[in-house]
Formats: sequence, C-alpha cells, structure tokens
Amino acid sequence: MREVKAFIREERTVEVVEGLRKAGFRSLTVSPAEGTGKFTGKKAMPSLQFPVTHSKMTNLQIVCRKEDVEEIVKIIHKHGSRDKQGEGLIYISEVLELYKVRTGKKSREDI
Repeated sequence: MREVKAFIREERTVEVVEGLRKAGFRSLTVSPAEGTGKFTGKKAMPSLQFPVTHSKMTNLQIVCRKEDVEEIVKIIHKHGSRDKQGEGLIYISEVLELYKVRTGKKSREDI
C-alpha cells in the first residue's frame, strides 16, 4: 500500500478531487494547508494564524494500492497544474499497515 500526499493550490482543489472521484478514487482526505517554499506569489501575504507561512494550499491524502500510484499522480498533475511555479508537490510514502478504528482489526480492503 502507498499514501499519495499532494499539496496543491486551493483554487485547483475541486477539479482535482472531481478527477480523482471520476477515476474511482473516492476515499481521500482533503484539508486546508498553509506553507512556504521557494516560490512566493505576488499576492502572497503572511498568514494571520501562522506568521511564517504565505501560501494557502490544499492537502490531499489518498491511501491506495501500489499499482494505482502512477494513475493518481497523473490525475493530480492533469487537473492541478497550470504550468506555473509554486503549484505544489506530490510525494509517495509506503503504508505498512492499515487498521479500522471501529474494530481495531487490520484491514487491506478498505483502501
């Protein structure tokens, strides 16, 4: 199993999530994020909540089968990119085990 984590521009969130859902990837976490990186947009302003950050982003997290990673990355790139600097990052982590909160039992079919 793998976890695909993507930080994308806020304004691309709906299109990326719709693309993922249309391709059958319906179990995902979407949350607001703020960060700072090499790129600073002209409209970037310090956050009131976190004074050191300046970019409002969306954090997408998807736990998937290893063989689905490439397709997910392509979908995020297709719907999240406008060929501009500072559009975000995608990274992949290995998921060693998955447990259901309700039962406490290990599960592989819940991804």
